[in-house]
Amino acid sequence: MRQAMITRNTSETAIELSYVLDGKKEVEVDTGVGFFDHMLTLFAAHGSFDLTAKADGDVYVDDHHTVEDVGIVLGQAFKEALGDKRGIKRYASDFTPMDEALSLVSIDVSNRPYLVFDVDELSEKVGTFDTELVEEFFRAFVNQAGVTLHIKLMHGSNNHHIIESIFKGFGRVLKEAVTVHDDDGSVPSTKGTLSE
Repeated sequence: MRQAMITRNTSETAIELSYVLDGKKEVEVDTGVGFFDHMLTLFAAHGSFDLTAKADGDVYVDDHHTVEDVGIVLGQAFKEALGDKRGIKRYASDFTPMDEALSLVSIDVSNRPYLVFDVDELSEKVGTFDTELVEEFFRAFVNQAGVTLHIKLMHGSNNHHIIESIFKGFGRVLKEAVTVHDDDGSVPSTKGTLSE
């Protein structure tokens, strides 16, 4: 089974996370940041992952450290759970609507961390959540997971809907990209490896 458990403790956060790539949508998330918990739940459900995450962070300062550090740990868990990437599809792209919002998320599980975050329409807050943390989360994930990720907002006006569209799409493309489809178990690269 492709899974990982990661624990990370710093002076700013304490995080325990369990992640199963081939899961049953069993999700239990408590980061202390309600809107973020909602987005992680959507991500796991639409990716058919199992995800358990508990974070105790310095949210009395703000939510930045918690959101970023969960991205770090989730990226580490993804990379560990995926292993040598044999037989996976590697690439996936998806348009995901959420009412008036439409986003494109595209991924290459390449071991080359790179993020393009082309989302200009967000206002500063959704409730008490700082919307700039969405990009911080994805940057942290990408750097640890070793993936190339493009996120582009096609259109939208409601910030909640826009971010929800992105997280749902992220789950969907991650699920497709890690699907094992090559019966001979080869690595989907002409180099013969995706670990360097």
